This record gives sequence, C-alpha cells and structure tokens, in this order.
Amino acid sequence: MVEKKKKKMMMMMMMANWPSPLFLFLYLSCFQIWLQPPTVDAVSVQINDDVLGLIVFKSDLVDPSSSLESWSEDDDSPCSWRFVRCDPSTSRVSELSLDGLSLSGRIGRGLEKLQSLKVLSLSRNNFTGTVLSPTLALPGTLQRLNLSNNGLSGQIPASLVNMNSITFLDLSGNSFTGALPDGFFSGCLSLRYVSLAGNMLEGTIPSTLSSCSLLNTLSLSGNRFTGAPSFASSLWSMQRLRVLDLANNRLSGQVQAGVSALHNLKQLILKGNQFSGPIPADLGLCLHLNVLDFSDNLFTGGLPDSLRRLSSLTTVRLSGNMLAGDFPEWIGNLSSLEILDLSRNRFTRSLPQSIGSLRSLKFLSISENGISGTIPRSIVSCSRLSAIRLSRNSLTGGIPEDLFGLPLEEIDLSHNGLVGSIPRGSSKIYQSLQVLDLSGNQLSGVIPSEMGLFSSLRYLNLSWNKLLSKLPPEFGYFQNLTVLDVRNNGLYGPIPGDICDSGSVEILQLDGNSFTGPIPGEIGNCSSLYLLTLSHNNLTGPIPESVSMLSSLKILKLEFNGLGGEIPQSLGKLEDLLAVNISYNRLIGRLPAGGIFPSLDESALRGNLGICSPLLSGPCQMDVPKPLVLDPNAYEGDDHEGGGGGSRRRGSLHHHMFLSVSSIIAISAAMVIACGVILITVLNASARRRLAFVDAALESMCSSSSRLSGPPVSGRLILFDSKMATPQEEIADPQALLSKAAQIGEGVFGTVYRVPLGLQERFVAVKKLVTSTLTQYQEDFDREVRVLGKARHPNLISLKGYYWTPKLQLLVTDYAANGSLQSKLHERPPAAPPLPWPVRFKVILGTAKGLGHLHHSFRPPIIHYNLKPSNILLDEDYTPRISDFGLARLLTKLDRHVMSSRFQSAPGYVAPELACQSLRVNEKCDVYGFGVLILELVTGRRPVEYGEDNVVILSDHVRALLERGSMLECVDPGMTEYPEDEVLPTLKLALVCTSQIPSSRPSMAEVVQILEVIRTPRMDAF
Repeated sequence: MVEKKKKKMMMMMMMANWPSPLFLFLYLSCFQIWLQPPTVDAVSVQINDDVLGLIVFKSDLVDPSSSLESWSEDDDSPCSWRFVRCDPSTSRVSELSLDGLSLSGRIGRGLEKLQSLKVLSLSRNNFTGTVLSPTLALPGTLQRLNLSNNGLSGQIPASLVNMNSITFLDLSGNSFTGALPDGFFSGCLSLRYVSLAGNMLEGTIPSTLSSCSLLNTLSLSGNRFTGAPSFASSLWSMQRLRVLDLANNRLSGQVQAGVSALHNLKQLILKGNQFSGPIPADLGLCLHLNVLDFSDNLFTGGLPDSLRRLSSLTTVRLSGNMLAGDFPEWIGNLSSLEILDLSRNRFTRSLPQSIGSLRSLKFLSISENGISGTIPRSIVSCSRLSAIRLSRNSLTGGIPEDLFGLPLEEIDLSHNGLVGSIPRGSSKIYQSLQVLDLSGNQLSGVIPSEMGLFSSLRYLNLSWNKLLSKLPPEFGYFQNLTVLDVRNNGLYGPIPGDICDSGSVEILQLDGNSFTGPIPGEIGNCSSLYLLTLSHNNLTGPIPESVSMLSSLKILKLEFNGLGGEIPQSLGKLEDLLAVNISYNRLIGRLPAGGIFPSLDESALRGNLGICSPLLSGPCQMDVPKPLVLDPNAYEGDDHEGGGGGSRRRGSLHHHMFLSVSSIIAISAAMVIACGVILITVLNASARRRLAFVDAALESMCSSSSRLSGPPVSGRLILFDSKMATPQEEIADPQALLSKAAQIGEGVFGTVYRVPLGLQERFVAVKKLVTSTLTQYQEDFDREVRVLGKARHPNLISLKGYYWTPKLQLLVTDYAANGSLQSKLHERPPAAPPLPWPVRFKVILGTAKGLGHLHHSFRPPIIHYNLKPSNILLDEDYTPRISDFGLARLLTKLDRHVMSSRFQSAPGYVAPELACQSLRVNEKCDVYGFGVLILELVTGRRPVEYGEDNVVILSDHVRALLERGSMLECVDPGMTEYPEDEVLPTLKLALVCTSQIPSSRPSMAEVVQILEVIRTPRMDAF
C-alpha cells in the first residue's frame, strides 16, 4: 500500500511539469526515508522507475484502439506489458515498439526514466508537431530510434540522439524542414543505418557525414538538398557503404571519379536530381553493385564499357537523361539483369541480338530514343519478360510472331514504322496481357479475333494504323477493358452492341474509320464511360436516348457523321459533360436546355440541317409544326399556292414585319439604357462627394485611434515564415538592395529584383510596387497581403512577406531559377533549343492547376487579372509557378494610370469584356488569358503580331485554321516531334477558353479535368 501511494505521488510530480532536479532529489530522499520499509531493495525502486516513466509517457498519448490498456500503474514491473521488452539480466526496459497503433499526442518526458532503453520505435502512427519537447533528452543508451511515417514537423534538433551510441536512425516519411546542422553527424562512429527520406529538408548535406565510416545504409531521398556534394572526398570515403540513395533532391554537378572506393556498394540511386557530365568510368569496379538508378538527370555521353563487368546487376535505370551513342553490344553480358530502362535518351542504331542472352529480364524499356532496324527475334529468348516498351523509335519490319507467345503483361511498340499484321498470340498471353499499344505504326490486315480472349486486358490502343476489318464480335468478351482506342484505321461495319457489356470501359475512341449503321442503344451499358468519340465515320440514325445514362461522361464527339433527328433533351441532365461536338450531321430541333448545351460554341453545332440556336444562321427545323399563333399565314401558301411565289412574298412580308418589331424593341431598350447610364452617372457623382466627406472623417478617426491600437511598425521587413528571419540592419536601407544589377524584370505593377536574404545567402525575388496610392494604412496592406500569403500551391510562387512605408512598398516572394516562360518562349538565344512538347504541356497543366487553386479554394476567389508568360515562372525542373496573382484585391485602390497601362502592356491577353472598365473582374477573365497562354505555348507566336500591312490576332488566326481543317499548320515549327492526339484537343480547348462570351468559357476546374482527359488516353496512365 505504501508503495502504491509512493508511485502515485511520484507520477503526480512527473506530470506536473517536472520540478527542478535538486528539489525532486531532496523530496524523494525524504519521502523514501519516511515511507520506505527497510525490506524494499534497490531493484524494486528501479523497476518502479520504469513503470512510472511508461505510465507518464502513456498519459501524453491518444490511444484510439486502447492498445496500451494493459499498462497499469499498480504493476510492480512493466516487463509483461504489451509492446515492452526487458533485459533479463537487469529487469529494466530495453525495447519499446509501438509501431502502427494509430497513436497521436506528444512524445513526452516519461521516456527519461527509461535509463536502460536501447530501442524506441514509434513508426506508422499519427504523431504531429515538433519531434520532441525542447527539454526532453532521450536516454543516452539508445541504439535504435525509428520515428518514420508520422506527421512530425519542424527542424530536427542537433541533440536528438547520442551519436556515440546510436546505430540505427530512421526519421523518414515525416514533414521535417530546414537544414541539417553541419555538425549533425559528429561522432557517429557507431552509426550503421540512416534514413531521412521523404521529408522537406533543404540546404547542403552536412560534411560531417564522412566521419560515419561504419555506415552501411544512407537514404536522403525525397528532400530538397541542394549543391554539388564532393563525392570523392566525403561520400566515397565511407567504404562500408552498401546502399546510397540520394534520389529526388536538387543536387547538381558532376559525379566525380572515385566511386570504385565503395567496393561493398550494392545500391546506388541518384535519380531525380540535376547531375550532369558523363557517368563515372570506374563505376564498373563496384563488382557487388546490383541496383544502379541514375534516371531523370542530365548525364551525357555513352555507357562506360566498364559496366559490362557488373554481372551482379539486377536493375539499371538510366531513363530521362541525354545519353547518346550506339546501343551497347555487350548488354548481354549482364546475365543477372531483371530491369533495364534506357528510355528518353538519344541512343541510336539497332538493338543487338545479344539482348536475347538476358534470360532473367522482366522489364525492358528503350522508348523515346533513335533506335532503328528491326526488333531482334532473339528477344523471345527472354522467357521471363513481362513488360516491353519500345515506343517512339524508328523500328521497322514486322512484330516477331513468337513475342506474343510470352506471358507478357505489357507491350508498347507504338509510334514506330512497323508493318505487317498483328500476331494472334498464344494461350500464355491470353491470361497475362494487361496493356497493348501498337498505335502509330503501319500495321495492316485484320484485327485478330483471338484478341477478344485477352481476359486481363485493360488498355488496347491500335489507333493510327492501316487495319482493314470489322471489330471482331469477340470484343464483347472483354471483362476488364477500360480504354479502347482504334482511331484512324479502315475499320467498317456496325459498332457491336455488346462492346460495353463489361461496364468497365472508360474511354471509347472509334474516330476516323468507316463505321456504318446507328449508334447502338446498348451504349448506355458503358456506365463508367467518360470519353466517347465517334466522329468522322458514316453513322446514321438518331442519337440514342441511352446516352443520357452515361452519368460520368465528360467529352462527347459525334461530328462528321450522318446522324439525324432531334437531340435527346435528356442529354441536358449530364452534369459532368464538359465538351460536346455534334457538327456536320443532319440533326434538327432544339438543343437540350440543361448542362453544357446552352453554352456550346458555334463550331460545335455548324453543318447540321436545322438545329435551333441563336449562334446559327440557318433554318430551325422541328419534327412538329409550329403553332399557328406564331405565324397565322404559315400554311396558306402550302394550301393555295403550293409553296410558290405567293408564299415567298408573304414570308418576305412577315420577315420585314419581324425586323420592324425587333427594331422598335431595340430602340426602346437603347433609350432605357441611356437613361439609366445618365441616372447612374448623376448618382455616382453625388455618391463620390458623400464618400469624400466620409473618407475624410474616417481618416481623422483612424489617425487618432491608430496611436492606441498599435499598428505594424512601418519601415520594417515583415516575414510570414520565422525561419526566413533576417537581422533588421540588413533591410535598414532597402533601396541599397534594389540595384540595377539585381533587376530581373519589370511590369505594370512594379520592378522585380533578385536579392540575397539571410545569413545563408538565400535568394528571393523582391517586387517594388509602382508608386501609387495602393493604400494609406499599413494595417490594410498587411491584411490584404497576408490573405495572398496563405495561397500555397506547388504551382504558385509563395508570398513570403513585405516591406511597407508610405512611399515604398515591397513584396518578398520565392525566386525561380529558370526565369519566366516569356524568356524561354519568346526571348531565347538562337542557339538554345525550343521547349519540347512534354515541357509545354507540363506548363499548361501546372498553370491550370495553380489558377484552379486560386479560383476554387478561396471565397471570394483570388483573381490573377494579369496572366501572361512573364508572370509564369519556371523552377529548376520547369515546374510552372504563377506569380503576381491576387493584385486584383488591391485593384480598387490602384491609380487609373495603372488601369489603363494594364491594357496597353498586355495586348491580346485581356478579356474583351474588360474593355469596358466598369465591369467587374472575375474568374472568366483569367480563363481568357489562360486560353491565350495555351495558344502561345503551342504555336510559339505572340498573341498579337504587327506586320507591315496587317495585324494578326493569334486566337482569330488559329480559329480560322480550325475552320479550314488545317489546324496543325499553326504548331510551333521548332517542335519537330509532338503527339497530334494531345496538341489538337489542347488547341481546341484554348479556343473554348478564349470565347468572346464569358459564360461560354469553362471554369478552371473544368479546364484541369479536360487536360487530364487529354493526357489520359496513354499507356503511362497505367
């Protein structure tokens, strides 16, 4: 009983913010002398220390599953508790493993009592916030610490663990930020394993890391480390290293020779950085190497011949570099190779026959190179192959028949020059194949009926070939197919009604063939369909009512067919529908009243017999006669004059009468509007006089009250992120920082400078706002700018802070290393290569996501108002980041000069409705500017170009080419290669965004969805 009382009092003291050590020692000494029976030995007291420590530790936790329910303060020892292990020789707690218990709360100071603790593992829980209490010191005996896969944040404290005793440290999968102290790894002679992967750490890798001479595994991947590590003098000196993973950081420079010193190295992973230069020639001396991943860097040159010695290699990933030269003949020497990825490089010549010696090969990708010749028949000897990707090369000849006899899961031979027929396949491939892409070749013959037996097939793309057959009836057997693309072949006959019997098809593209007959009514069974394109066929009959059952449908293309009758009104109920084209058919009648149909552009409707739309000038035909009350003479001509001249005269008379009535209505409306404008002008003048009086009174009140409220001090740099704090004297004279040499841009709203900030010379961008009456009070400016500072998104330039005085206002933002899109698109040096299509599409999609975040994540939405290439900045990896957003929040306070300058400095970008400055700036203005931006990226031209005799408006020029059917003529000639199936719909989306009618433009959320759909019908989506 005495022991229980003592334990409870000790726990109360431990929970009460822990008194000073001296007080605690004296208190416990007296307490023990008073209460402790002489029979209680020292070991019992020690065991009680562990019980008390764990109970106090538990009190700081949230345990939703009651996993620690067995931990009781009444127990004399914790050694029987769940998740606790003790040292048998001392009965002290040596291991505490609470992995994956969904715990949250705080890692409290109860752990300090566990003075014999060697292993602490709290991975896969929900701990958040800073890693530890500032005053908590983990036991010096700790050898293994695992806090991985939580939500911990903040900086990693330098005193987190005792580096002299720790052997295993795993802090991966959290949200730690900031730089590691250079002395973080000092004294790490016992360290064997370090993983800091998957955080947001930045700065350089500490130089003290080289002192960890016994380190076996080092993983720093998925952070933001920068600089060019001196491999030869630091990392290369850790000769016991077996795993080195620096993937997905921002490291740069050349990988120097000396890697051969790591003779125990098994995995070397440097992917996703900016390393350049050749691959080290001595890499082939790391004879134990089995994983080599240098993908997505800037490596040049060829593959070193020394790599042929690495017979233990199982994985080689070198994709996404600039490696060149002949494909190596010695590749067959790598007999253990299972994964070979050399895609997106510049290798040439043909694939060697020796590739058939890779009997262990499972994954082969050599896409997007310059490989020519035929597919070597020896490749069928790779009997374990499950995926083969040879797309976008210059391969010729036929597809080896035996290739379809392997148990492959993925085949991508698209965009080559292959000829001949599609192999029929064997029983092995029927069960295994999931992805088949043969598009963009010159394959001929029929589609094998056996293809319907591919029970696991999810993606089938045979488009852009010369296939001449019907769709096999066996296609109805597909159970898992999600994408079927057979565009631009010579397919004929009816569309099978059971093509969607599985219900899993999401994309169905049959354009550019010779299909006949009606659209099957069973199309309504495609319950998952969101992209349906049947254009450029010979389809007839009505649009089935069952199309309205496709609730997920986003894009519907039926143009250039022979479809007739009225459009089902039920299609207006498809709320997710974003794009429709029904032009050049024989449709008549009213458009559906709901959904996207009221806002369709004229180009989506033209060329029909009689669709009723104010955008079309042709006749409006209905299946039922018009009521007589609309035209009492409509049928007299038919009865008495047989539709001859009398009927035409009466029609003409009726037409003139109609125009006369319309004119009267228009004149009346104009008079009403004119009166309204005069009235509003008078009221505005009166209101301005009253507001001037109110403003003067408010200014007097605010000037007196501001002395009491304590506003932000003017003339001081205000940073929203405390980690960026800089000494006050560095900003004492801001004009000194804004030198002409530091200027990197200038626009309507101000001049931009590249400025070092803080002790680490971190560069930021500083915008000096134009001299204008932006605001009279810093409190107002502070409030508006802080709202913009909360707009955080990967595609937005973060606003870090500001500087304010009545005569000088500065905005501090992130600095983008690759400058603006303007410089890369319109101002690049002649020797610089033009942006390739993947980068351009990345900029388009990223910009759309950034704008969508501004429009849809804030209420009221943040309007950019000034979208153009000079305000799209590019990171090191060409990720677009929108700058200058949100200045519309200050628009009402800007000078009229700035307003007018806005229109003069950005011709072609401004939405037409803004020519009338009385209209409110809204999201549709940004959508217009985004559409112009797309046109610039695809064409490489400016939005307005001035010739000697004419002016070319880019949007009008592209729209004219669309109407002539020669839209690809406007594509930037600098892009020698580009996928037409992405470029064409992207151009059409740009024209929709630049519609003259604001309500016809989509929202940015819809634009993002459409762009994702444009990118979706590709194999890499799987």
